[in-house]
This record gives sequence, C-alpha cells and structure tokens, in this order.
Amino acid sequence: MNPQQNSPASAAKSKLTIYQMAAVSLMTALLCILGPMSIPIGAIPISFTNFVIYLTVYLLGTKLGTLSYLIYLLLGAAGLPVFSAYSGGLAKLAGPTGGYLIGFIFMSVICGIFIKKSQGKALFSILGMMIGTAVAYIFGTAWFMIESGSTLMYALTACVFPFLIGDGIKILLASNIGPLIRSALQKAHLLEHLS
Repeated sequence: MNPQQNSPASAAKSKLTIYQMAAVSLMTALLCILGPMSIPIGAIPISFTNFVIYLTVYLLGTKLGTLSYLIYLLLGAAGLPVFSAYSGGLAKLAGPTGGYLIGFIFMSVICGIFIKKSQGKALFSILGMMIGTAVAYIFGTAWFMIESGSTLMYALTACVFPFLIGDGIKILLASNIGPLIRSALQKAHLLEHLS
C-alpha cells in the first residue's frame, strides 16, 4: 500500500478548491441563463445549451466542464425552469426530447478530451465538437424514437436536420471565442487555479 494514497495532501487534491467551485458555479449559472432561451421550430427548439457547453469545456476542462453541466441537469430535473422554453422537471427529462439533454453529458466529455488534446489546433477542437455533437444526436434521436414510437426518418427530420447548420455555426463561434477567452484568463493567471 502506498502511504501517500491516504495522506492529507492527496485527499486535498481530490477535492474541489474554492476557486474551482466558483468557476463551476459561474458556468452553471450561465447555462441556467442561456439554456432556457430557445427558438421553437418543431419538436426540438433551437437553444444555446450546447454552445455554452462548448465554451465551458474550453475554459474549465473536461472534468469541471462536465460537472458544471451535470449540476445544470440536476437543477432542471429538480423542477427549476432552466431547460429550453423555460421548462424543467423529471417529465421533461424523461420525455421524448430528454435524450438530447442526457446526450449532452457525453458531448461534454468528448469535446473536453479533444479540446485538451488539440494543443491549440482549431481543426482538432472542431472535430471533437462535431463528434461530441454527433454522439448527442445519436443518443437523443434513439431516445426520441423509443419514446414517441416514430421512424428514424421522422426523428431525423424533426430533431436533427433542422439543427445541423445552427450547430455548425455554434461550433465555429466556440472554436474562435473559446481560445480568446482562455488566452485572456491565462494572461491574468486565472486558469492555473483550475488544474
């Protein structure tokens, strides 16, 4: 047994610092503010949730970025109106469109991994956001088909095709804005507290 495994120092490292908790809380608050804003165009409204997730993992990394989204998800599941169109509750989460909200967990992890490995290369980060978004689409569309009893083509037409261009724009915006904000935070020596 390694004597350092249970030392106070190693235990402290496994816990979130005050700075990390503040950063997670800030990005969760941003999700709660922008997440409900949506444009209804069908079964799934256009929302800013995935855009904020892209930025969150750029700034906080995979672990803290995903934690931020999980807290947002729990707040919505508890009934706070933080989901699209100012909705909330377990019924929304378990409904036909709830799979996309769950799928965003996987998207957050995948985006975070790619962005971390990209070492500043925009194309690699964009690829990660595209793959993460595709995984969220797959999970959410499968869930929608099961819950609504619809065909694959109907589910794609209602839940995926109308959003491809908009999500592409969000990815491009995040790939440009994310590094700028991250660079400014690095210059202010703020990001070193998040590692």
